[in-house]
Amino acid sequence: MLKILFYFIVVVHGLIHLLGFFKAFDIGNITQLTTSISKPIGILWLVASVLILLTVLMNLMNYRYWSVIAIIALVLSQIVIFTAWGDAKFGTIANLIILLVALPALGDRMFSDRVMKEQRNLLEHVSNPSDRVMQVEDFQHLPEVVQTWLKNSGVAGKPDVTFVRLKQSGEMKTEPEGSWMDFSAIQYFDVKNTSFNWKVDVKMMPLVTLTGRDKLQNGQGKMLIKLLSLVNVVNEKGSEQINTGSLTRFLGEICWFPSAALNENITWEEIDETSAKATLTTEDQQVSGIFRFGKNGEMKLFEADRYYGGAEDAEMQKWVVEAEEYKTFSGYRIPNRLSVTWKLPDGDFTWLKLEITDLDVNGLALYN
Repeated sequence: MLKILFYFIVVVHGLIHLLGFFKAFDIGNITQLTTSISKPIGILWLVASVLILLTVLMNLMNYRYWSVIAIIALVLSQIVIFTAWGDAKFGTIANLIILLVALPALGDRMFSDRVMKEQRNLLEHVSNPSDRVMQVEDFQHLPEVVQTWLKNSGVAGKPDVTFVRLKQSGEMKTEPEGSWMDFSAIQYFDVKNTSFNWKVDVKMMPLVTLTGRDKLQNGQGKMLIKLLSLVNVVNEKGSEQINTGSLTRFLGEICWFPSAALNENITWEEIDETSAKATLTTEDQQVSGIFRFGKNGEMKLFEADRYYGGAEDAEMQKWVVEAEEYKTFSGYRIPNRLSVTWKLPDGDFTWLKLEITDLDVNGLALYN
């Protein structure tokens, strides 16, 4: 409905600009404009009209940079409005409406292009999947409960996994007393090089969105979140808090590609018959977490100590990923519904509830 209203306002605004052209060239009896308009200025009124109407057409056609044309159109529109301010000043309101829609759209396109470049860079470093098929014998050295998990997840009999792509949807909070906000996300994993790239779009309220990117590459974590794709809300990178947090996240998320349990940089230690400790080591950093399983070998939860936030004074808190439902993707049985909770001194803060809506492995391609 809001989109239709936007189109209506822009089309009417564009058509009104034709009056300036008609006035300049004495086409019809234009009484709405009392100011004299020269022919050169009249041409500018016509160009502004064409560009404004073109904005709607390109938006309907999903042209990637329609917002650039929109901004050029509104700048030109505002210039000609100033030449006939007494009659045309209310056109400024329409230009402000276009600006409020076009600027975030331009910011989102620039942000998406930036993240796409990062995603392509991740994909370029992914190893080609080998022809070797994983066998039960490949994980007999692991704790028995981990072996059961890998068997029941469908790892045996399938090629080793080097690349994973998935889609998520769900809801999240930014603070314990905050409101739930719908989100959708796409994530890519370079399994062997311990890397991921996660792009998320969050609907805070009508017309207000957050866009974010969380990434891990070469042991370095980077988190960027923007309001309306324009204003930085979070921009953290390179600190111990962010780096170890990203590594911990990667470790917990191997539940979606269980064969990563066999990665050379992940070691396992049995705790009891239903749990095991996993340790992920990079060149200069190490993180650990505990996987807890049900009797049928399904992962129930992952818990680890992780910095709560990326600030220098951030404190370690318990971070828990809990599996709530399972589904089969690409022949692997994985948790497709999960919740993520911080165990804080003031009480539990469940900030994320997500569902995996699509997942495939070794495709070595980004989503369209």
